[in-house]
Amino acid sequence: MIADMREALQAVLGPVSEPVLLPGGASKEAWAVDADGQRLLVRRAGGGVIHRHTLSLQREFEVLQTAHEAGVKVPQPLAYIEDLAGREAFVMERLEGETIGRRIVRMEIPAQLPTQMAEELAKIHALPPERLPFLEEASVDRLVEELDEVGEPHPAIELGLWWLRDNRPPPREPVVVHGDFRIGNLVVDETGLVGVLDWEFAHLDDPARDLSFALVRAWRFGVPERRLGGIGDAEPYLARYNELTGFGVRPDELDYWELAGNVAWAIGCLTQARRHLTGQERSVELAVLGRLGAEVEREICHLLELQGVT
Repeated sequence: MIADMREALQAVLGPVSEPVLLPGGASKEAWAVDADGQRLLVRRAGGGVIHRHTLSLQREFEVLQTAHEAGVKVPQPLAYIEDLAGREAFVMERLEGETIGRRIVRMEIPAQLPTQMAEELAKIHALPPERLPFLEEASVDRLVEELDEVGEPHPAIELGLWWLRDNRPPPREPVVVHGDFRIGNLVVDETGLVGVLDWEFAHLDDPARDLSFALVRAWRFGVPERRLGGIGDAEPYLARYNELTGFGVRPDELDYWELAGNVAWAIGCLTQARRHLTGQERSVELAVLGRLGAEVEREICHLLELQGVT
């Protein structure tokens, strides 16, 4: 496979080093290569998607271009490839830093990282929607549809969806959102935030939803007492975001959308596990996500209990 990848890449980029498949990524492959003195990363389609509304890599590339032009900290997008060894892909610069969540939460975290995250998210939410007319608006009802497609009972998720539909805060004007903004999709080094990766879930939505996704317990990577992605407290993050955007997101809205993020991720885990269970793509990683889904359902019950649901 590596030889085939190298041959396919050389047909597009010219001479390249031997591609190295990087760890992580449940639905996309990431290959590190060097070409003409440049450190590159090739993002290539995998065997499936987490949610059926996931952007194609061509659309993701266009979002990345818009974000880069607007000054968001993202890798410079270089080339979209319609067919790279049978799957679509795109090439971007390879940023220096750590991306593995469990390593990041054990680093000596710069004190400014939470506010840096807020600053980048504010830039993302200021991206002009008219530049990305293909982005769709999402809703909680979309989660209902995706759970129905799983075709099996999950009472905790269903209870979470019921509560979310009955308790939604007044909606804000939809903005361009990243859709998966969290530790694990950020490049971090000793200075703080280096870049924002993985834009496949970009869409139009309430900005508070995007702001809250980094609070989901699964993205704390074993450090649950640090609510913001295992790296810090949510309060400085929220305060800096509100200072920059003027949106006035309230702490109770973070609570609501944290629950919504857990519901979305629980459904994503089920969808991924089904790829393994149905034989579409046999993978230990996908099977493990099925087990993780049960942990997320437990967190949904915990968050509902905090809201007085018993």
